[in-house]
Amino acid sequence: MQYLLLIYNCKRPEPDDPAFPEALARVNAFADECRRRGAFVGGHPLRPESTATVVEVRGGKTLVTDGPFVETHEHLGGYYVLDCRNLDEALELAALCPLASEGSIEVRPIAGVPGLDHRPSDPVAAAE
Repeated sequence: MQYLLLIYNCKRPEPDDPAFPEALARVNAFADECRRRGAFVGGHPLRPESTATVVEVRGGKTLVTDGPFVETHEHLGGYYVLDCRNLDEALELAALCPLASEGSIEVRPIAGVPGLDHRPSDPVAAAE
């Protein structure tokens, strides 16, 4: 079953920060462990909330707002998609994620919906 690990409230160093290489090595080691187990599907950090754009459709009209104006008290900083044997393995991997010591990791099963087709349309993207 696939699980989404949502990474909240983590302060990651920027590339020019002296702490960046060590932080990057820890995150890469976590991804390598997920790959070793055959669980890694993908994952990426997200740009800051200030770069967000919110889209809402109300009464048939589209409203586009720059900035992080979705009601939330936590800041989503990135995610991993893992294909795990079960919830226990997903929780074990979430605890191994180095970002869990700085923020929190929400582990959520990805719902399988019959007939829903979210495959990439680009064959190159599908191979990644």
